[in-house]
Amino acid sequence: MGLRGWAAAMLIATVGIASLFAFQQRRFRFFQDEEDNPAPIPADAHEKTEFVFARLRYLPGPYARRYYSSWPTDYPKADRQFLQGVRRLTRIHARSMEEVVDLDSDEIFKWPWIYAVETGHWSLTDPQASRLREYLLKGGFLMTDDFHGTYEWEVFMESMQKVFPDRPVEEIDSADPIFHVLYDLSERVQVPGIQYFYSGRPWERDGVEPHWRGIYDDKRRVMVAICYNQDNGDAWEWADHPRYPEKYASQAYRVGINYIIYAMTH
Repeated sequence: MGLRGWAAAMLIATVGIASLFAFQQRRFRFFQDEEDNPAPIPADAHEKTEFVFARLRYLPGPYARRYYSSWPTDYPKADRQFLQGVRRLTRIHARSMEEVVDLDSDEIFKWPWIYAVETGHWSLTDPQASRLREYLLKGGFLMTDDFHGTYEWEVFMESMQKVFPDRPVEEIDSADPIFHVLYDLSERVQVPGIQYFYSGRPWERDGVEPHWRGIYDDKRRVMVAICYNQDNGDAWEWADHPRYPEKYASQAYRVGINYIIYAMTH
């Protein structure tokens, strides 16, 4: 089922919408040579479920800070550890194993919820931007995370403006449903990466103030949820580390879970 069928089903039923993700079952690909923080493959990794966490894979662009891509930052430990939380804290039947997708084929249309990390280093081609725009306008949802400061914002926006040259990026109001579908997130703090261990500060570069921004469709549905000057992925990845503060990890899990449920119901 593609996103067109997924959107049609949403119009038919408002209860049990999680089942719309049941079609997302196929044999996943492995990227062991690109793993940033390896993690065991769960015993039930091939279980058929109603939700799958999909991570966007992209090639390094001209602004990449290293010769290889930033897409697998925290991968796969962050994904699998976050999914443990989704399974424990909600009734969403989530697969314990992530799915890696890219924008060079139509496979993205099989995964209505996508996570992209370190997007301050991506560089989308025109065909990739066009495919991402089509995906989002058909009902897809993109969460971006872990990029910081003025320079990385400019790099992020250079590609995002290819996707939506006619749609503004807005600050998501604290009253927006995305912050209340399960957890009340009216008050939020800046979630730091593990650089906090040695720096003692939650920000990186000149990204002192955290932002929760979004791009909306014509019906005011958030299509792109932008976590800027924060690092939810590190919080998921290091939630089991005794030095990582619980208050940051807890918020990161709640934000991610709210975004999933919002995408499944809006």
